[in-house]
Amino acid sequence: MFTGIITDVGEVLRVEMRGDLHARVGTTYDMDTVDLGASIACNGICLTVVDKGQGWFDVDISAESIAKTNIVQGNVAWPVGTRLNLERALKLGDELGGHIVSGHVDGVAKVVSAIEEGESTRFVFEAPEGLARFIAPKGSVALNGTSLTVNDVEGCRFGVNIIPHTKENTTWQAVKAGDIVNLEIDTLARYVARLKDFEA
Repeated sequence: MFTGIITDVGEVLRVEMRGDLHARVGTTYDMDTVDLGASIACNGICLTVVDKGQGWFDVDISAESIAKTNIVQGNVAWPVGTRLNLERALKLGDELGGHIVSGHVDGVAKVVSAIEEGESTRFVFEAPEGLARFIAPKGSVALNGTSLTVNDVEGCRFGVNIIPHTKENTTWQAVKAGDIVNLEIDTLARYVARLKDFEA
């Protein structure tokens, strides 16, 4: 489990396709404190550490993860130099500063617009129709692994505001209209909708 509070911005150092996709990610985490087999969310995707060294860790990425996320854009999978929002898995007793995030990305959303509002940036996204019903005003979503509060919803479009601190400490400072981001809907919304389906 994760909280959607980004604790490092990593960088793709190497990618290789052999059966599955294999990637090396640069990080400032103290890798002595990260066990092999530990989970790290990379742009919101829960990935397992399969090898590590000081300043880097390796992950294997399945075809399912590639199909559901923004890893591949323009037929290129995570070009070297791609910056990633990173979060280590939640430990018992850690502060839950965002919301409960599983790291299981549901799909992708497209950035419709990014407009400066005071010191913040207001982003509008378009979600797939099948996921839009789980997004509600004042509810939570994880976008590229970042826990964000939904301001408003209109059809398949929804808006969030990103404050300067978040932009400065994540990859959001580089996100622009037309970009594709990973979307994980709120776990509670998923189960509420499932209960309603049974009641119907």
